[in-house]
Amino acid sequence: MPHPAFNRRQLLALCAGTAGAVALPAARAQAYPAKPIRVVVPYQAGGATDVIGRVFGEKLAQRLGQPVLIDNKAGAGGILGTDTVAKAAPDGYTLLVSLSTSMLTNQFLYAKLPYDPRKELALVSQLAAAPITLAVHPSLPVKTGPELLAYIAANQGKVSYGSYGVGSHAHLAGAHMSRVQKAEMVHVAYKGEAPMLQDLIGGQVQLAYASALGVKPHAETGRLRIVGVTGTRRMSVLPDVPTLLEQGMRDDVYSVVGFIGMAAPAGTPREIIERVAREVQAIGQLEDVRTRITAMGFETAANGVRDFEAVYKKDLPIWEKLVADSGARLD
Repeated sequence: MPHPAFNRRQLLALCAGTAGAVALPAARAQAYPAKPIRVVVPYQAGGATDVIGRVFGEKLAQRLGQPVLIDNKAGAGGILGTDTVAKAAPDGYTLLVSLSTSMLTNQFLYAKLPYDPRKELALVSQLAAAPITLAVHPSLPVKTGPELLAYIAANQGKVSYGSYGVGSHAHLAGAHMSRVQKAEMVHVAYKGEAPMLQDLIGGQVQLAYASALGVKPHAETGRLRIVGVTGTRRMSVLPDVPTLLEQGMRDDVYSVVGFIGMAAPAGTPREIIERVAREVQAIGQLEDVRTRITAMGFETAANGVRDFEAVYKKDLPIWEKLVADSGARLD
């Protein structure tokens, strides 16, 4: 029964206002986008993240009917650009395309990260998954992952592994392998993958986790040997190389892979995030997009909001433990 202070006209007005409020999100989503969208890539132009961001950005512009502008905001290993998006207005007009390092692992690596990815970023969709190879110098008498584990355990303190930086996937996975096998392997950190692979080919280090694109040509000439790949399925560019999981290495560490993903500032309306995610999923199914991604040594993974959230939730404690166990810490 209406309050006596309300007359019929006031009650109708109140109901109309409530209906308008309920309809507002749908209207807002329908109107989006009404202006150009900025996609921040927190790395320099020309790298894999930038190229994949541009591939999706170009298709997204066609589908949304508005320009999608790529803004390369490099600095501090992806932190600068990621923080820019985290602090941006949550209106759907600033998006992030970045590696899993800035969106996931950096929160455990850095003592003072200027943003909290779990509180200040809203996941939209993965764009690509980034499995990596486990490669060895051909002088090692091993051809499989389990054989490598046995070898390093039997040669305690005599084996070294390379990485493309402290806190990288290569470092954390190598440190885990060393710790579990009680191998006491020596870690050698390089400023990038290229110098690491040079020393792996030269025998200065005996093994390393590295990108398929970087390792494949050297494996084909016999200068390196690939014993397996991370992730739950074989890589398109290395269909004959089994995953480490297939070989019986059932540790969760061998199942996780890095990713290139899209995010928005936290607080961005869910209906806008869902709209962008649907478009990204459709783009990820296009043959020319899939071809470009796999040619770069990645796997297509445009999976939408809920699947991305599920992957993030599953992988987060694994990466957190990897970082903690490795003792890696960056200022």
